[in-house]
Amino acid sequence: MSASRPGPLAGVRVLDLTRLLPGPMCTLHLADLGADVIKIEDTGAGDYARTLGMPAGRVAPVFAAINRGKRMVTLDLKQAEGVDLFLRLARTAHIVVEQFRPGVVDRLGVGYDAVRAVNPAIVYCAISGYGQTGPLRDKAGHDLNYCALAGLTDQIGPEGGDPVIPDFQIADLLGGAVIPAMAILAVLHEATRTGQGRHIDVAMTEGVLAHHVQGLSALAMHGRVPPREGDLLSGREACYRIYRTADGRHMAVGALEKKFWDGVCDTLGRPDLKPLHWSLGADSRPAREALSAIFASAPQAHWIALFAPTDCCVTPVLTLDEARRHPQHIARAMFRDDPGADGDRVLQFAPPFKLSEDADRTAIPARPAGVDTAAVLAEIGIDRQTLAALSARRVV
Repeated sequence: MSASRPGPLAGVRVLDLTRLLPGPMCTLHLADLGADVIKIEDTGAGDYARTLGMPAGRVAPVFAAINRGKRMVTLDLKQAEGVDLFLRLARTAHIVVEQFRPGVVDRLGVGYDAVRAVNPAIVYCAISGYGQTGPLRDKAGHDLNYCALAGLTDQIGPEGGDPVIPDFQIADLLGGAVIPAMAILAVLHEATRTGQGRHIDVAMTEGVLAHHVQGLSALAMHGRVPPREGDLLSGREACYRIYRTADGRHMAVGALEKKFWDGVCDTLGRPDLKPLHWSLGADSRPAREALSAIFASAPQAHWIALFAPTDCCVTPVLTLDEARRHPQHIARAMFRDDPGADGDRVLQFAPPFKLSEDADRTAIPARPAGVDTAAVLAEIGIDRQTLAALSARRVV
């Protein structure tokens, strides 16, 4: 077994001005890759995700899960001294990530132009709902609004029914975390070669819109998108559909390829359904009705056991608690139960990638606000006496 080594972003410093879910999830990915992420909160409430829905003195599990492995600093950017300290830190940084409404960082004096003036190689990423330009740039919004405006929500839900809200923040996590992380790493690579950074403008709405390729394809081919459950990948076809079982649970059939559909039909003892695969241009309704009746005749456990020996893209629809206990996720160590900063155990996910010779960084818990302020500011020459004076003025 090879010895572990630092993460691929070791030595990369990130100044994180984000809060709640999208930006912190983005910088979590960078921290999991070895970056030194410095989370900067104001000297008041800070990131209010810390205590969201929790009694006094308790850290919210979602905050703990997405802010592990980061150093915690407090700065009042509404005071000139706080801005000066931020710009001094920015001289030593490679990346800045902010999630304010457009224009706020410029008014505070810590926008891209101010940071670039002291560090031309800076990679400066701004995450917002609608982007830094356009008629909605100043509008408030949440994941629900972004998905709705991108045309995605209209496609989610039962046939003939109303759109539904998934318990998964698609715009926040795709548009506000994965896409900015991807762009940041690309510009960081460029900056290491050229010495010149860039400003990255990420709109969470566009993160959803740009990945809505099934709808785009339908629009291009037919001039309209199909109704809910009216598309190949949204439940129209018998081979790609969720079926209710006798005990009120569900099975997911994803047999898009003909060979997998044939396997489903053989496993269910219904070879007569093989000609009703979508690729043969058949009407899917008879097959949908047949499979609905079959799966409704026995509980989920029966179907799990029946399909276990086969390889035809049929899986149970699990709860998250069941997923936690699934042998696949256990084998890949995707769930962690680590000590938290307040003494509690913190249930969290491991990074969704496996790197060879990687050190274990997931056990480092999210820390109290400002706990690393002294250490981080000492790295830019702030001594204890100066720090005490700054603290007295609530700059830090």
